[in-house]
Amino acid sequence: MDRSLIRNFSIIAHIDHGKSTLADRILEVTGAVDKRHANNQLLDDMDLERERGITIKASMVRLSYRARDGRDYILNLIDTPGHVDFTYEVSKSLAACEGAILVVDAGQGIEAQTVANFYLAKNNNLKVIPVINKIDLSSADIPRVKKQIISILGFDEEEILLASAKEGTGVSDILEKIVEVVPAPSGEVTNPLKALVFDCRFDAFKGVVVFVRVVDGVINPSTQLKMMHSGSLYKIEELGVLRDLKYTKVDSLTCGEVGYFTANIRDPREIIIGDTITDNKNSCQQALPGYRTLKPLVFCGIYPVNAADFSALRDAMDKLKLSDASFVFEPENSQSFGYGFRCGFLGLLHMEIVQERLEREYNLNLILTVPNVVYKIKRHDGQEMEVHTPADYSNQDVMEAYEPYVKLLMIVPVDTIDDVCELAKSRRGIFQSNDYLGDDRIKIVFNIPLSEIIVDFYDRMKSATKGYGSLDYELNDYLPTKLVRLDIMLNGVICDAFSSLMYKDKAIHKAHAVVGKLKELVPRQVFEVVIQAVIGSQIIASQKVRPLSKAVTSKCYGGDITRKRKLWEKQKEGKKRLKQFGRVEIPQEAFLEVLKI
Repeated sequence: MDRSLIRNFSIIAHIDHGKSTLADRILEVTGAVDKRHANNQLLDDMDLERERGITIKASMVRLSYRARDGRDYILNLIDTPGHVDFTYEVSKSLAACEGAILVVDAGQGIEAQTVANFYLAKNNNLKVIPVINKIDLSSADIPRVKKQIISILGFDEEEILLASAKEGTGVSDILEKIVEVVPAPSGEVTNPLKALVFDCRFDAFKGVVVFVRVVDGVINPSTQLKMMHSGSLYKIEELGVLRDLKYTKVDSLTCGEVGYFTANIRDPREIIIGDTITDNKNSCQQALPGYRTLKPLVFCGIYPVNAADFSALRDAMDKLKLSDASFVFEPENSQSFGYGFRCGFLGLLHMEIVQERLEREYNLNLILTVPNVVYKIKRHDGQEMEVHTPADYSNQDVMEAYEPYVKLLMIVPVDTIDDVCELAKSRRGIFQSNDYLGDDRIKIVFNIPLSEIIVDFYDRMKSATKGYGSLDYELNDYLPTKLVRLDIMLNGVICDAFSSLMYKDKAIHKAHAVVGKLKELVPRQVFEVVIQAVIGSQIIASQKVRPLSKAVTSKCYGGDITRKRKLWEKQKEGKKRLKQFGRVEIPQEAFLEVLKI
């Protein structure tokens, strides 16, 4: 394979700017699919992606393209997600490329994730090709969007391409531009083998399918592969490329190429995304840097409704981690739910997607606890530690607490700036800067606690801007805060599933909201149920669920009143004993409703 005829590129953009549609048209133009049998979102192979209209998982495909210069090129295309929660998928895809197509909506213009993905590509030293998409829309304002791209991202006007992915306009020009400006991959065939593991999938028949980008050397079916970080050795069973969306066997993969191999790997935990592969007999000296591992920002507990499904849940999570390396988990035990897992996510959408995938793809019934962020505390003995769960935190043993703040970048219409700033300040946001992007849009930067934006901030910001606002955020620093642990007690027993860590000034409002909601949802028992919200030993809010009444004196007709009093006293003692030893039944919808508060 002539390395000068290979082009590796990604498509990056803000969510809903037309990445997947452009990928569909590229597949059609290059003949990878028959237009008569093509579906929309060809590279989005999950039902969940098609239903929501978003890309969750980066996908790759190898295409053949005859350029106008008469030469046949190999194009390795990687389609990437656009939502801030899936930035990890974008970063690991860019590590395997030399170029990127930056898609901008002709109606909406530059959005927050457009800027974030652009700088992500530049930091990876990629050649970026700006494309204004959806030029067929009646709302398209091409001169305004061109001006934004030139002033904000620093491109020249002649570098910007115009396209309509829906109608297929300008797709051939994009492919020609890729061939012309994206550099061919570097590397030498004669050097020892060095390849980057940038993705994995689990196939029921093939086992773990490992996707690699060969940087130096050659992979042959006879090569004994060695993982440099884990030290594991593998014998190749199948070597191939994903040509035209189908697994296709090849005799070798040379430097610059992107392909896959299988080696009868049945345990998903054996493969580390970002590892370097080399030849065991002729190893390279230094591993590839891989790429920056993103730390989870949001944590919650995931438990099976049926305790017997614990092992099935563990296997499902191992397989899911193959296709989502940013998802982390570890076993934990809860008094309320039994055995489950403490899971880390990049955001709430990421958490929601993981839950849906586990329930759909692996047929599991799950309970999720209240999501929270990671805090840091300094104890009275001087020891510093991270707090992942409310159970790790004690209100009495903390000298100082710190919570994570993020740099929040929002791009909104100028006429909504007051509403957006008011929303950010109500969530303890600290204004940093603003910058006008043309006459009708403004970029606002706030320093804001992560815990204040992970639940419903995005929805409220979208409402305030009538759907035209966008945001992106990155972890900034840990700052001092007034942190308390709020516990919910049912008849004097703490229910750890409802415990949460929060800013002290907001605890009273949250306590009354949770207690009030639980009073509605907890069914009446034969004994009285006392619901209390407490901070340490202090009761903040309290409600009672009245017991079911039973007339024990209904069979007493006439006679002395002392007879009835004896029966009432006996019933009172019985209820007192039940209250002491009885277990309060909490319906599953109660946990879901508390999550929404």
